[in-house]
Amino acid sequence: MNNESRCFCLYSYFVSYIKCTALRVYYHLTNTPLYRSRINESPMSANSATSQAMPPIDTSYKRIVAIALPVLLANLAMPLQSVIDTAIVGNMNDTAKLAGMGLAIQLLSLLLVSFNFLQYASSGLAAQALGQLANNTSNTPTLSVPMPLLSILQRALLLAFVIGAILLLAKPWLIDFGLKALSANPESGRAAKTYLDVRFWGVIAELMNFAFIGWFAGQGKTRYMLYQQGFIAVLNIVLTLFFVFAMQMGLAGVALGTTIAFWFGILMALWLSLKHLKISWPVLFKADRQYFTKEKMLRLFSLNKDIFVRTLILTLSFAWITRLSAQSGDVILAANAILLQVLSISAFALDGVAVSAETLSGQAAGRRDWPRFRIIVKRTGIVSYGLAIMLSAIWWLAMPTYLVFMTNIESVFALAYNYHLYAVLLPLVGVGAYWLDGIFFGLTAGSVIRNAALILAAIFFPLSWLLYQQWDMTGIWLSVWCLLLLRLVILGGFLYRANQTGSYEKLQPEA
Repeated sequence: MNNESRCFCLYSYFVSYIKCTALRVYYHLTNTPLYRSRINESPMSANSATSQAMPPIDTSYKRIVAIALPVLLANLAMPLQSVIDTAIVGNMNDTAKLAGMGLAIQLLSLLLVSFNFLQYASSGLAAQALGQLANNTSNTPTLSVPMPLLSILQRALLLAFVIGAILLLAKPWLIDFGLKALSANPESGRAAKTYLDVRFWGVIAELMNFAFIGWFAGQGKTRYMLYQQGFIAVLNIVLTLFFVFAMQMGLAGVALGTTIAFWFGILMALWLSLKHLKISWPVLFKADRQYFTKEKMLRLFSLNKDIFVRTLILTLSFAWITRLSAQSGDVILAANAILLQVLSISAFALDGVAVSAETLSGQAAGRRDWPRFRIIVKRTGIVSYGLAIMLSAIWWLAMPTYLVFMTNIESVFALAYNYHLYAVLLPLVGVGAYWLDGIFFGLTAGSVIRNAALILAAIFFPLSWLLYQQWDMTGIWLSVWCLLLLRLVILGGFLYRANQTGSYEKLQPEA
């Protein structure tokens, strides 16, 4: 199969993205901080009135799977664009370009993930504003006075623009410093710079996209999520294939396709917002000063500070792994860029059961029904590990075909194949971390999640360096395994201690 045929096949994958994107809203609706805080309000009333008024929590395996399946299917679409971009570059027969692509994506992730609070905070604030509008109109939701909702979107977009503009202005220094920090080799560094020089022009749009996803999700606007995210995905794939194969733009074409797709996605999101709020373009850009106080702007930051610390540490950990790969040469960096896509895809799949764990454990914690909570922990764990076994089996069967599909570079293919068993076992190694993440998010145990991440950092980085010094490429993969297993052990320790002492309440924030 030639390169054009390979990449034309990639085009068909966007259909599954369109079908699945709308289901992502389920995760956001049930996992915003404000939603979870409302579940856990008034512990005393949870023990009395709610136990009588609300039916028992369904903890059956059927219920767990029913919650997990739509999220699992939706999440599998999330890494699609990254896989497609990697496959296109992997078939350019240039190791340095594939290695540079891996460096560039990691550096962008490190920058952008630091600001994903725009998504989570917008979701929670929009949900709260919608609830307040409903209460103010005798339980009949209306958008006749949309200023609270509109101001949340305006604040998030303004903040996204300011942050993105600063990143864009600092582009030369961020790229140079970032690639040096990741130990980029000269050739792969040039390839990464080519990609990043183009992608940085879309940073503002990508940050704004965080805000729109959260804002739509907080209001349950599934159709709008479907339209916007599906449009971005389709346009990205079409433009990337056009720029790379019709215009012969190479790596810059891959980046340009993604950049243009995000900007057009923002235009579509703005139009959908007008339609939703039933306002005109001038009203959209007209700000009310009472909604732009310092306190309201800072609230976007404060809602997710614990999640920010945890996410930043995990992103730095994977950036560290990328740095170790880069220090070992472009072939190793390129091979690991392909193999680590297995973790990305598997993590999104396992997150489906993690959402089940979060949803059900959050309900049990809200009622202070700790016997039921223990049942939920046990059963979601069984389902999680069952899914992990299935995923590892699928990867074991599909890996040879997957590697052929991802690259035509013989040296990269050979090295990736030699280490493919490490990737095949990633679902089994990492499932515990994702499962317990769900449990602790359900408990809204932000301080525990943050402290666990800090403990992880203190252990992981020196341990990973020792493993790398001792075993090089094998040490890198052992580091990936350690990163996942340490998360399981640390969070498991917190949960075990709470179970032994019967002090689950202490894991939660004060009411």
